[in-house]
Order: sequence, then structure tokens, then C-alpha cells
Amino acid sequence: MSIDYSKKSTNDEIRTRFDNDVERFSNLETGQATTIDAPLTLELCTEAAKYVNPNATDLLDIGCGAGNYTLKMLSKVSNLNCTLNDLSLPMLERAQQRVKPQTNGQVTIIQDDMRNLNLADNSLDIVLAAATLHHLRDDADWEHVFTKIYQALRPGGSFWISDLITHDTKPLEELFYKRYSDYLDTLGGPEYRQKVLDYVAHEDTPRSINFQTDLLKKVGFKSIEILHKNSYFAAFGAIK
Repeated sequence: MSIDYSKKSTNDEIRTRFDNDVERFSNLETGQATTIDAPLTLELCTEAAKYVNPNATDLLDIGCGAGNYTLKMLSKVSNLNCTLNDLSLPMLERAQQRVKPQTNGQVTIIQDDMRNLNLADNSLDIVLAAATLHHLRDDADWEHVFTKIYQALRPGGSFWISDLITHDTKPLEELFYKRYSDYLDTLGGPEYRQKVLDYVAHEDTPRSINFQTDLLKKVGFKSIEILHKNSYFAAFGAIK
């Protein structure tokens, strides 16, 4: 079935929204309040990366925002060369400002759509993607980015995803939509809940864990692990 993505947010709209929200996203607890279990998934993804790649030297953080994931990774594996990617230049500048004092490695910022990243083959040990892949649109986008990441990782390198997801089974999609709605109610009541659900509907195109793990296998990853799932959010990864 063909899906019309033309009414979804453009890159310019997404960039503008994040340009204006740097302060909130510089604080994990306020920046990721709408993401269920955000502190837990940050801990799990970076801890998994540490155990899989304890001697890592090169990190890429896709959709890095204000740098929370890279900072957490540096607290576990020190002095990484860090490549930070985001659509928003103010976010990147804040991330660079926060990350640079925490590593003796190089810190490089790339302001661009993740689909346009020019990554050298076998150049990275760890790739992190938190709350960003849901901006990919059609199947070709997803396969293009997953292939690019696979090729950029060194053998044994790892890719860790923490993101909004959907569900392939309609009754379960309805169940978890309701549970997420109820969760948003606890944060700010019905008006806040509707505001968040409306922007998710306008801006995001998440995919299920099944879709993403199948795609990780298709592009060549040899080991795939689910770290955590709660309602509309999950953390999982793959090793080359």
C-alpha cells in the first residue's frame, strides 16, 4: 500500500522546532519527558555499547540534539572521537559545547539530514540514534540509512536505537496508543496529551520493532538484541 507522506513535516519545519527548543533538550528529564523510560533507555543503550565495544575510538550520534547520549557514552568509554549530527545548528552548537570538555578526542559536527551523511566505510565503532529515526519516511529511506550505517561500522561495531515505535498488530497498536495517551495525561492533562499526539501525527513516521530488526538483518547485521520495550517506545541494537 502506497502512503502519502506529503502532509508530514518538512525538514525545515522539524529544524525550526528544534532550533527553538535547545534549553529543554539540554536536560534529559525535561527534554525527553514525552519519551517513556528515556533515562532507562539512555543507560541501556550506552551500557550495551560499552560492553560490546569497550575499546571503541570513534562514535557517531545521529540526531544528537543537545548531546545527552554522547555525554552518557563518554562517561562509560572515554576519549572517543565524536561525530555529532543533527538538522538543528543551535542543537549542534550546544552539543559541541557540552561534549568537547569531556573528551580528548576530536569533536566534529555535521548539520544535515541523516540521509545525506557521507560516512567512510569501516570508520566507526559505535552509532547511536535516539528519537530520530522516526523522521525517516518511506521504506527506501529506512533501508538507505541502515545500509549507510552498516557500511560505516567496523566489523564488531554496534548500532543502538532508542525510539518511538508502532505495532504491526492492529489491536495491540490500539492498546499501546491508549496506554501512551494515558501516560501523556499524567504529564499535563488532556490538552497537553492532544498537543503531543497531534505533533506526532504531523511530524513522525515510526516503524515497528519487527520492521526495523528485519531490515537490520537484511542489510547485514549479524546479531540483534532488544534491550527494552514499553508501550510506544523501545531500545534495541545490532552488531556488525
